[in-house]
Amino acid sequence: MKTITRSISELVRQSIVNHWELPAFSDHNGNTYLYKDAALRIKHIHALYKQHDIQKGDKVALLGDNSSSWAIVYLSAITYGAVIVPILADFYIEDIHHIINHSDSRMLFVSRECSEIIEMDRLKQVKAVFLLDPHRADSYSENIFHYYFEPSTLKTQPKELISPQDITENFIPKETTPNELATIVYTSGTTGFSKGVALSHQSLCANVFYAQDRIRLTPGNTILSILPLAHAFGCSFEFLYPFTLGCHITFLGKIPSPKIIINAFRDIRPSIVFCVPLIIEKIYKKILDSFISKGPVNKIRTIPIFDKLFDAILRKKLLRIFGGNLIELVIGGAALNPEVEQFLYKIKFPFTVGYGMTECGPLISYSRWEEHRPGSAGRVMGFLEAKVDSSDPENEPGEMLVRGVNVMNFYYKNETATAEILDKDGWLRTGDFGVIDKDNYIYLRGRLKNMILGPSGQNIYPEEIENKLNTLPYILESLVAGSSGKITAYVYPDFEKTDNDKLSENELLKIIEENRKTLNSYLPAYSAVHKIKIAPEGFSKTPTKKIKRFLYESFISND
Repeated sequence: MKTITRSISELVRQSIVNHWELPAFSDHNGNTYLYKDAALRIKHIHALYKQHDIQKGDKVALLGDNSSSWAIVYLSAITYGAVIVPILADFYIEDIHHIINHSDSRMLFVSRECSEIIEMDRLKQVKAVFLLDPHRADSYSENIFHYYFEPSTLKTQPKELISPQDITENFIPKETTPNELATIVYTSGTTGFSKGVALSHQSLCANVFYAQDRIRLTPGNTILSILPLAHAFGCSFEFLYPFTLGCHITFLGKIPSPKIIINAFRDIRPSIVFCVPLIIEKIYKKILDSFISKGPVNKIRTIPIFDKLFDAILRKKLLRIFGGNLIELVIGGAALNPEVEQFLYKIKFPFTVGYGMTECGPLISYSRWEEHRPGSAGRVMGFLEAKVDSSDPENEPGEMLVRGVNVMNFYYKNETATAEILDKDGWLRTGDFGVIDKDNYIYLRGRLKNMILGPSGQNIYPEEIENKLNTLPYILESLVAGSSGKITAYVYPDFEKTDNDKLSENELLKIIEENRKTLNSYLPAYSAVHKIKIAPEGFSKTPTKKIKRFLYESFISND
């Protein structure tokens, strides 16, 4: 198993030196910052830390949507030796206050929008609060919010950075080692219990090094950041990894709709796209409705030579949707629908599926698109060992266990939860069920906590049923659960499509019932769906678009 001898601070510093005149960050339809511009702003924030007596190891909270300012503050903290605490902007206000206090944060950087909900008297240890938005500070009282880009907030101005050599001399005031804490990431999981995942510099470096070795980006390549940076997936692969290579990262800001994302693909023409399955599945449905499902097309596709031609046309069409400059599409954060995966694989689209969790910073497995095996979540990454808690790991599903330098140190101030997931030998229990083949490829079945026990002891994985259900007509998303010994599915219909097709409520219900019968024809009798119910609204989701199942436990149990 590989070791790490460098800190993420060193990688950031080296990238700035190597890519001084290249563009680093842009806000979509906004300002662009070169690497040297980012360095100067980082240095100004270092001066702020010193002015407010922030010491090495102190916690700095960061709350706001994706932006250049967000990225610069993050880099300023880890290069100073502080511990950054990124907070998802869509957390409930009670959770936000709890995280700031629980993490012992001494300074808070917050966007203007999020600052409106912050109650200063509830922040127990915070010494100073600064706005992220440089052009929106004038409406706030100076004794409450300080504007960190305003020179008047600094007692003494730091020496300007004129050349890359200035970075080596005085950019990083605190040396950091690989084992030291870099960030605390508070999860927003499917179980409802938010925990502070303490990740070291070596955890972040392991993810970055592996990406540098396996994912093919070069200086100047364009990246479109659409995942929340406060989540480990977006932070490591849309931000830290491309920054260390000298790429140009454009931030879309608030989590956008698929339509906005597609328009941004056209404008930015990204080299690599990292995204969650929900976005890809919506694009697939759009193509399915407009092209694939038409009768004459399907008849022609039964002829092999025309089928290959249509595959080429579809691949070209999909590449255009992604901006026409795509090297690889990396899908992660949740399971990809098998039907969608089969479609992408058939048309030879350059996609792959990865697997990870926040506790690993986040990567566990990945393979390049040419090496991807349908149904897998990639090959175990080089900095990890992985095993299956099963007597036959290649055929009998068991819980996935991993161990390596990118595994978290602990849950912050939560020894009980740490002991439950991390054993004395360093093995982390992922909570995911699956198998590993002889080539170290991982095949996931579902979450251990979600598994339903069938009438004769069979293991039923609701995610597998949901994947089939979500491809059927007029179903946008679904949640499957066991109730009173029977399987029930809750679906949220695609009301936009039903409106466009002018379906009545009764017509929709008839189609949903037909869907149930179709679904059961694909399933073993022990996992057949007894009934389908319409959910009153779309399901609440985590940042990686997995349904927060705990929110619906009472709804399910009362069925």
